[in-house]
Amino acid sequence: MKAMVLGMGQQGKAVIHDLESKDLIKEIFAADIFATEESLAEAESYLAKMGYSKTKITRLDILTERDLPGVFSSKGVNVVICMLPIKLALTVARAALEAGIPFVSSNYTYDLYQLEELARQKKGIILPEMGLDPGIDLIMGRLAVDELDVVHGLYSYGGGIPAPEAADNSPIRYKISWVFDRVLDVYVREALLIKEGRLFKVPGDSIFKDENVHEINFPGVGSVEAYPNGDSERYVKIFGLGDELKEMARFALRWPGHSKFWRTMVALGLLDDKPIKVDQADVSPRAFLSKCLTPKLQYKKDERDVALLRVEAWGIKDNKKVKITYDLVDFRDLETGLFAMNRTVGFTSSIGALMILSGKITQTGLLSPVRHVPPHEFLQEAKERGMQINYKIEELN
Repeated sequence: MKAMVLGMGQQGKAVIHDLESKDLIKEIFAADIFATEESLAEAESYLAKMGYSKTKITRLDILTERDLPGVFSSKGVNVVICMLPIKLALTVARAALEAGIPFVSSNYTYDLYQLEELARQKKGIILPEMGLDPGIDLIMGRLAVDELDVVHGLYSYGGGIPAPEAADNSPIRYKISWVFDRVLDVYVREALLIKEGRLFKVPGDSIFKDENVHEINFPGVGSVEAYPNGDSERYVKIFGLGDELKEMARFALRWPGHSKFWRTMVALGLLDDKPIKVDQADVSPRAFLSKCLTPKLQYKKDERDVALLRVEAWGIKDNKKVKITYDLVDFRDLETGLFAMNRTVGFTSSIGALMILSGKITQTGLLSPVRHVPPHEFLQEAKERGMQINYKIEELN
């Protein structure tokens, strides 16, 4: 089998690393724009340093390529794994459908709903949201919800932060293991929650306010802050939850103090995206802040990040009130250099692709990790890749 990995950033490198070790995969095409000869040489050097034998570099510009389906077909690939920015996912997914090749991505579904009918007609496979959050959280959520007879609440927590020993830059206590522009973008994104059975909106400039932040504890890691993150309402239908649902929310995780810091930054307008005039230049405060902070928030080669994920579902099971909790903890692999965020996102997409190629996912159309990924088998695959996953069920009063 042959796989094409689009995007050779940190997430793409994690996908490649995982596929390299699988007997099912005979050849991997690492495709990116490689705009300069220097970037191409760096990619080749990276593959050599890692000792990869199956992967070949492929120059490909998604925005200018006129026959993307033809590119996929000419390479004879059996699956396309897209680790490019979300704005390019729709283009790649459509081309994969036209070429009759399954498409896997860690991106949110959003724009891909446009391809739902086409995927149905062509009996193709589009499997998005195969990352950490969304991704593993949805699979854990499926298991937790299925164990309950009646679901009253479903909370999902996820985040990537410096490991305790690397969280040394107070008060922010954060370093970059994800695209920082995207991080700052979601720091002012509206959140949608279900509270007391009703839709509750948290404005983008209020997610870090005290009333919207709480702490949870991860054994062996410590207490972390949770603040509202994105749209949880859209998952009510995906999980098939009914009128008994009273609480549902998705939260991002950071070290304590992070929310207070960014609450101040938001209030000062430093995350505004509208450009302002500075001398003769038009500058977005957010873009300026990203450029200033990015070099100061880098991990050292011997520093680890940690990816944290928790899913809590509560309700009725066998006429008793219970809560089911799944936790995931993963640390950076210093030997490969892959961050926990790279591993949990890239490996998840890789597992999804391998499940399609091996016939463990056979449904066609626009798929969801909630409904179409074998949950127990997926968690076993994640554990085999070194992710720590724990389960707990407790009776409530």
